[in-house]
Amino acid sequence: MAEEEAEPRRSRGWALTELVHEDLEVFAALDLQERIEIMEAEIVRTRAQLERKRAASAAADAFFARRG
Repeated sequence: MAEEEAEPRRSRGWALTELVHEDLEVFAALDLQERIEIMEAEIVRTRAQLERKRAASAAADAFFARRG
């Protein structure tokens, strides 16, 4: 039985890298507007995650500062 070749592992952020290299000339104006809305929603989601991580880091720093 022949082994199937495994797909190469994609690096973190590969989708974003591919996205920013897409040719925008092929998109209609309506498609571009939708793309912007999706990206803006992703920015909101990313900022929310960043804030959660910052809060968790600050909480950990505060906890260990009290112990030390």
